[in-house]
Amino acid sequence: MARRAETIELAVLGLLHEGPMHGYELRKRLNLMLGWGRVLSYGSLYPTLKKMLRGALIEEAATTVTPVTRRPRIVYQLTESGQREFERLMTEVGPTAWEDDNFDIRFAFFSRTDMEIRLRVLEGRRTRLQERLDRVQSQLSMTQKEVDRYAIELQRHGVESVEREVRWLSDLINAERSGEHDTSTNSSTTTGGNLTANPTVAEPAAVQPPEVSGQK
Repeated sequence: MARRAETIELAVLGLLHEGPMHGYELRKRLNLMLGWGRVLSYGSLYPTLKKMLRGALIEEAATTVTPVTRRPRIVYQLTESGQREFERLMTEVGPTAWEDDNFDIRFAFFSRTDMEIRLRVLEGRRTRLQERLDRVQSQLSMTQKEVDRYAIELQRHGVESVEREVRWLSDLINAERSGEHDTSTNSSTTTGGNLTANPTVAEPAAVQPPEVSGQK
């Protein structure tokens, strides 16, 4: 749970790096980034925003009122500390950078990093997935006689998904090395079955609770 909160925090920092946003817009953009299978609730977002406010990473820029519901919405923006923290996190290279959720968020903001950082993260992600692929393939060969055909098909589906992402990562790495890849135009790429910042995906309508200071 703590790791998910850290992933949400990185995503919020990255989105607010683009400009001030209110909570509803943040949640909408985060859901697009995390993918349709991992919908983010207000109950997950607001504790993170409160923590970031206490840590002076973000601040309340203004309060707006929606024209339809007349409910107040608090607009958030990055502080100087938040700007530095985002830059620090985006230059970190290590195991957490290529874990599933964190990698998707890092990739969405790849245009903010230099090629060396991008390559190290992509290569780390590919190595992690290749290790996972080798392990699953080994288990698949050992368990085929012990499980029914539906379980086997599910395992094969998982293997094929990882194989596709490994090929995709290899293509990205080759493009980075050849100087052909422009990450600023690839924020809608599908990674591992998850949609990353795909603007064509519509979010289901949701009831919007009022945002008040003290309940972020």
